[in-house]
Amino acid sequence: MTPRLTPLALALITPLTFLMSHAQADQPGGQEIDYAVDGEAFAGYLASAPDESRGTVLIVHDWDGLTDYERRRADMLAELGVDAFAIDLYGQGNRPVETDAKKAETARLYEDRERMRRLTLAGLEEARAQGAAGPVVVMGYCFGGAVVLELARSDAAGEMAGFATFHGGLATPEGQGYRADTAPILVAHGGADASISLDDVASLGQELEAAGTPYEIEIYSGAPHAFTVFGSERYQARADEKSWAAFLGLLDEVL
Repeated sequence: MTPRLTPLALALITPLTFLMSHAQADQPGGQEIDYAVDGEAFAGYLASAPDESRGTVLIVHDWDGLTDYERRRADMLAELGVDAFAIDLYGQGNRPVETDAKKAETARLYEDRERMRRLTLAGLEEARAQGAAGPVVVMGYCFGGAVVLELARSDAAGEMAGFATFHGGLATPEGQGYRADTAPILVAHGGADASISLDDVASLGQELEAAGTPYEIEIYSGAPHAFTVFGSERYQARADEKSWAAFLGLLDEVL
């Protein structure tokens, strides 16, 4: 069995140290996985633990679609002894670049929540088919964070060991809600997020508290929306590292 991470180990394993130690790597270390859902082609990314896996993390991409960003996060997790599978919700080759195209792709799924859940669970099924092991934690960034919470409110929530959303959408659609028997939810949010307000965070906290759902909400002062995106103008190392450490703490708790 892979040992649990100690607080010291958590402190030393940061996104920036990973990037610095892998600066010479031209390609991610995992493998591209082509798969089909109801006849549609999708392209995911699997990074496997080098030794016995503690479990699986399912990564849901932001509104760009699955890119090297999610691949890097998957590689980081694999090095920590878990299998990581980055799913594809847009379809093979569909990686929008223009803002309007990104909005259109996310709107397509926001307006069809059943498809959103089905494609997410199909990604998990493919991860299992590829040998991803053990209990599952679902995590996502921005749009992917909203997908994570969609799954946490669904009938499939009981199959998961935990959920984590980073600067993600927090609104609950009418007719949906949370339950007390849902696995722990981690919400990592930037205090200076201009897209998702602190009022939105408070509303979610009230919902989770009323439902009796186990949760933790972390707010990082001065951190804007998308504060975890390496190399972007919005990247904030402090908030990224603190949120990553909180996520590793969740993994240590539930895997």
